[in-house]
Amino acid sequence: MTLLDTSVAVDRAKSRRPINEDITAVTLVEFPRIIYYKLFKGMVTFPIRHDFILAHRLQLGLLELGKPQAFSDLLVASIAINRDEELITRDQDLEIISSAAKKLGYEVKLTVI
Repeated sequence: MTLLDTSVAVDRAKSRRPINEDITAVTLVEFPRIIYYKLFKGMVTFPIRHDFILAHRLQLGLLELGKPQAFSDLLVASIAINRDEELITRDQDLEIISSAAKKLGYEVKLTVI
């Protein structure tokens, strides 16, 4: 399946386009009105302990590069990595996380639009 980052979900809702992809709990919190959006047909993926551990590893790698990132972006990337799902975003900071993930042996299936 595919995960939409908050930026993409908000854009879709504003333009009244359907959202068939899944979102994370991060998007649910950042864009709480999505639960009322009638064209949202996806599921909400909630993080588990393994996702937080990976987010921590990614942040350690990013700190070594001098490029720490926001917790929400790290958690969304970790959820996508651990579930082997594509992540669609408008947030170019996720490209930085993706680069750090590769150096640690992980792959983020990232599409920046």
